[in-house]
Amino acid sequence: MQSIPVDTARLGVLRCAIAPEAKISNPETQEVKRDRDGNPVWTVAVTVRQDRRRISVIEIAVSGQPKGIEEGQVVKVTGLTAFMWSMGDRHGVSFRADAVTPVTGSTHAKGGDA
Repeated sequence: MQSIPVDTARLGVLRCAIAPEAKISNPETQEVKRDRDGNPVWTVAVTVRQDRRRISVIEIAVSGQPKGIEEGQVVKVTGLTAFMWSMGDRHGVSFRADAVTPVTGSTHAKGGDA
């Protein structure tokens, strides 16, 4: 799997679309996915809007539960990497980050580009 570092400074305002959720590896048992070190993996859906273009939502996986993030809040994403994947006829891009943290002073009511 090829990993591609992503320059988050070029992505415009990043805003939480869906609050952090534990990533489930087995829907039948509700088992939470774990990283190589045994830490639980969480996902945060984040809106991205570049250069006044339409908004895209990406799901970002992070190790450990992100704290203090609510829907609508502006967030900072550190160490974002994209991974190209394929399984049979299916293919896509997954995203992983070192951290997703709230931007201090951001609120739901604030305007912005995203």
